[in-house]
Parts: sequence; C-alpha cells; structure tokens
Amino acid sequence: MGLDKLKGKTALITGGAKRIGREIALTLADMGADIVVHYRSSGAEAEELRELLLDKEVEVWLERADFTAETDYSGYISRVVSRTGDLDFLVNNASIFPESSVENLDFGGLERNLSVNAWAPFSLSRAFFENSASGRIVNLLDTRIAGYDWGHAGYYFSKVLLGRMTKMLAIKAAPEFAVNGVAPGLISPPEGVGEEYLEARTSRVPMGRHGEKSDVAEAVAYLLKADFVTGQIIYVDGGRNLLHELEG
Repeated sequence: MGLDKLKGKTALITGGAKRIGREIALTLADMGADIVVHYRSSGAEAEELRELLLDKEVEVWLERADFTAETDYSGYISRVVSRTGDLDFLVNNASIFPESSVENLDFGGLERNLSVNAWAPFSLSRAFFENSASGRIVNLLDTRIAGYDWGHAGYYFSKVLLGRMTKMLAIKAAPEFAVNGVAPGLISPPEGVGEEYLEARTSRVPMGRHGEKSDVAEAVAYLLKADFVTGQIIYVDGGRNLLHELEG
C-alpha cells in the first residue's frame, strides 16, 4: 500500500495533542494526511503539535471538546466538517485512566469512564456516518480487554464495551465504512510515571521488551489504508494478550 493512500485525506484524532495521539498525528501527517487535533485541556501541547504538523506541509485544525459533557461532543463532528469541508478518518484515541477496583468503584466513576472511553467514541462514530459518505474508524482499545485489570476496573469495563461496539459498528456501517481497533500493550507509562514503569513489566511480555508509540501509530495507519479489513482488533503488545488467560 503506497503512502499516497492517505495523501490529501483528513483525519480527526481525539486526544491528539499528547502521547500516543500525538504520535498518530505525526505519522499520518508524514503520509500526507491533513490533521484535526482534538484536545480537552492540553491547549499548549496542541499548539506545539500544530507547528510541527504545519512543517510537514499538511493542513491542521485544532478543535477542543470535553468528552465528559455530551453537550460538548453531540455536534462535534458537524463542527469539524464545517471547518475542514470533509472528514475521511476518525481515530478515537481520547481516554481517561483512573484507578478503581471492583470493591471501590462507584457509579459516578463508572459513568465517567463510560462517557469518555466508550460513549463518546460511539457517539462520534455515528455522527461520522451521518456527515460523511464513506470512511474509516480506528478505536484505541487496550491489551487488558483480553484479560482483566483489577486496578482500573471502571476503565477496563469501558474498554471492553468499546471493543464490542467496534465489532457491531463494523457490521452496521459496512460497506461504506470500515471500523477496527488497535489494542496497545506496554507502550507508554501512565502520566507522571517514568520509564522504569515499563522496564519493570517487560518480563510479562513474550517478546521481552516494551513497545514504542510508533508501533501503535503504524498499526493505525495500516488500518486506515486497508481496503478489505473491518471488525478487527490488532494487539500491539508483544504478545501480552496471549498470556492473560493463563494468569486468571
């Protein structure tokens, strides 16, 4: 597949100002895609990214929204399309990752996780279907969906739900739209935590090392270019998902 498959296309990346979202934006721009960067509170990082993207000679738009408030994203896609003129790709990357356990998770915590990590991508996807004639969606999931996450129960529930939504939307939106997922594993430490977090966990990865943000970005790019792939989840985790069942 040539790089020109993305050239001149417009991609919206939610949570695109930092971390994996930023890497996805840079990678797609390197392939010639115009970029819409969604952000919530990372305005300075979004502006910095905008300058880097403009240096790649692509068009760039910054569009803020708070995905904890449905009123902030109910008309988000139509606002984006009114600015860009068209939208070809939607990458649902924005998420929250609060600690919670089965014992202490309350309804408010579950609701916040579901709102940002599952309902917002679902709502944005439906709006994308309504505002574009065709296109492709990639949802960012997590290798944890193959097993459990006892320290982030609300987050885990929301990502499992998004995984099922991904497959259902792939069926309902075909053939005009392809909907897929990428499930990263040991890629980036949680915010505020150093690289030692990754190194301490590489023994749990069959490939014996952690991945890079570029590994995830390249998987996303592949799915945006692929002509005959939908309803799939690519685990970018060095084989970590294969061990979840063994650990119980």
